[in-house]
Amino acid sequence: MYYPVNFNLIYILLEIITAFIFGGLLLGLHRKVMARIQGRPGPPIVQHLLHTFKFYIKELSIPNTSSMPLYVAIVLAMDAVWILALIVGPILGGSFLIIIMCYAVHKVAEHGIGLASGSPYTKLGSTRAVLSATAEMPLIAVPALVFFKTDTLLLDGIINYQIVNGSLFTQLPLVALAMFVLVLSKTPYSPFGIVWGKDIVSGYKTEHFGVIRGVMMMGEILAFFALLWCFITIFFGGIITAPLAYMVAMTGITVILAFICALTPMVAPYHAVMIQWIFAILAVVNVLLI
Repeated sequence: MYYPVNFNLIYILLEIITAFIFGGLLLGLHRKVMARIQGRPGPPIVQHLLHTFKFYIKELSIPNTSSMPLYVAIVLAMDAVWILALIVGPILGGSFLIIIMCYAVHKVAEHGIGLASGSPYTKLGSTRAVLSATAEMPLIAVPALVFFKTDTLLLDGIINYQIVNGSLFTQLPLVALAMFVLVLSKTPYSPFGIVWGKDIVSGYKTEHFGVIRGVMMMGEILAFFALLWCFITIFFGGIITAPLAYMVAMTGITVILAFICALTPMVAPYHAVMIQWIFAILAVVNVLLI
């Protein structure tokens, strides 16, 4: 959704509430579609939101091995960076680079969440978070290549460029594919979701319960919403502008992501690095050939 208004607390709250509710429904839809593809009935679409709310009323349990201030603060930081991304993106139409920075801080938060509890399982999850960060070369390649093409990283400027020159998706399809892979890597049950591998229980989230888990789930919902919104704005900004059109597009992309996650097994950690670097290289080739 894009609100062409001045910086206002009411619109900030509106965007955060909208992102949380609609993002939670999208993640619920993602699970539902995956289940149907795999021959299961699956949970209701509202289940992800219900799970998030459920954790807010559960007893908070903090491991004795944890670093208490960091254990709480790093989870709150995860929410804060995506709230910042929502303010910079849908509300202000600010810099795409700031949203990429929020994504990078999120990766640091994943690492910190794993270390803060002191659990060997979460430490392994945090180690994989570092490894997955080395895989996400599109994080650097996409904004650089978009700037090379449009001479701006302001979201308003990128939208205006597409209104005049046509969709970036048609001009830079491999760059769009690289960012799509970036979104896929942050989707639950993704083939690149090595930080949540079942072989390490729940990865960096293993020792987080109660309200702290609910806060963490809220951050993940906001991240999914923000990344989908960014992908649509960067590559379809001249075509999709109305809030309803955004909702339809985000729903369609979520269904595509669900098909990929349901039909593709999780790759090995080092394969995740190799595959995402290949997509980043292809994106560079796409720009050099046009």
